[in-house]
Amino acid sequence: MPYVDTDGARTFYTSSGDQGRPAVVLSHGFFMDLSMFAPQVEYLEARGFRVLCWDARGHGGTVTEPDRPFSYWDSARDLLAVMDAAGVESAILGGMSQGGYAILRTALLAPERVDALILLDTEADASNDDEKAAYHELFDSWTNPEVPLELLADGLAPQLIGGTAADQAPWRAKWAASDRPSIRQAAACLIERESLLDRLDEIICPALVLRGELDASSTAEKSAALAAKLANADPVVTIPGAGHAANWTAPDLVNEAIGGFLTGLASSAAR
Repeated sequence: MPYVDTDGARTFYTSSGDQGRPAVVLSHGFFMDLSMFAPQVEYLEARGFRVLCWDARGHGGTVTEPDRPFSYWDSARDLLAVMDAAGVESAILGGMSQGGYAILRTALLAPERVDALILLDTEADASNDDEKAAYHELFDSWTNPEVPLELLADGLAPQLIGGTAADQAPWRAKWAASDRPSIRQAAACLIERESLLDRLDEIICPALVLRGELDASSTAEKSAALAAKLANADPVVTIPGAGHAANWTAPDLVNEAIGGFLTGLASSAAR
């Protein structure tokens, strides 16, 4: 299994498709891992893309140095290291929720390596005081082994995943098997991230902004602000009836939107 060593982490990633194909790199959301993109990997491979997915610090197969703080700028550098290890000079970057935070920073750090952005159920602003308080409450409970995980999952799964009980079941099983305290530094990174709204006009590559209609985290207002401030983004695409993890619970509709975006990129490149 491929890993790449970065500053403070050993990052796990997967690569599928031929090396000579155009590349898409996918970055997952919080409390999830690269497997959340299984429906997109299959779809993109069928369209002739090479697909890289990677696990963020504190998640999945990535090994993070214990108790070492990090930021989403470090995540952006992890992503670039994955591209380097895979021999990918530039790529279309896709990110869901916290994955979106990472790819926006990647586009600011290394714009020459980012061909386009696919921003799924994400935003560019910092957490407000109410959101920070809610996060602290959640993570204080999550890292406390005396708090039953099933109780936490009952509240978290409908909000974070959405969809049906069957959609949520694989993630509830992963959470039950996880080392709960190991999420602390990832939680601090999430809570203390800074706003990028005043820097979005520096990102000039094409961008797709997509959200689930019922997503209470990446709201319509936040998504609209993200799209409006990016230099080359179309209006937000809304997936009817979907929640925060629209790419997981409504993959056909999300893949259709991604496919339309990619077709538009190809048409523009051919002109």
